[in-house]
Amino acid sequence: MAYQAHPSVRLRELFSEKPYQGVAPVQATFLFVGLDANYDPLIERNPVFSKLLAYHADGVEFWRTHSVHHPFLLPEYSGDGRFYHRSFARIGFSAQHAGLVSFVELLHVPTAGRNKLDVDDLSEAHLKALNAAILEGNALHVFLPAGVSRLMRSSKAFPWLPESPVARHGPLDVLFRGNGKTVYSHLHFSVYGKSQKKKTEEAAFISDLARSVA
Repeated sequence: MAYQAHPSVRLRELFSEKPYQGVAPVQATFLFVGLDANYDPLIERNPVFSKLLAYHADGVEFWRTHSVHHPFLLPEYSGDGRFYHRSFARIGFSAQHAGLVSFVELLHVPTAGRNKLDVDDLSEAHLKALNAAILEGNALHVFLPAGVSRLMRSSKAFPWLPESPVARHGPLDVLFRGNGKTVYSHLHFSVYGKSQKKKTEEAAFISDLARSVA
């Protein structure tokens, strides 16, 4: 196993019930796919932990109640992960989009520490459900960072995913189009420095997509 499962039993239990964040992937209009949901190993000691549990229990209700999509954006939190979620928030999704947005990871359990995933770490059942959510669910726009698409291809669970882009839409490469759906390649929300300009352009493009379905 190339990853460290998070030590919090409560967090792992919530993931076993809902291995995603936000609305269920099959119901989402905007589906963001990541590698793993990674948290500080001592997150249970953080004052935001109770809200993190509430978020994982019902991400849509959390967003509508607190007007932020993730508890790491609350004023009482200042740890790791805040930069990622602040970057995502710059897209401009609001609480009115809460029922349209889902985050799902390739790994089916929450993690701690630094991890380098490989295909053997992944759950076949979880990948099958993700594939069905992308191809058969409500998603119109699916977003994959490069590292995610590489592992998806290696898993052989997504035979429709090409080795190289099939088109370009605005600042984003397109990896798949079909049945009214588009799968895009985008920069990870944690990148910074010389990639910041492109990340800003991508966020503006996704914001336009969000406005078109609001």
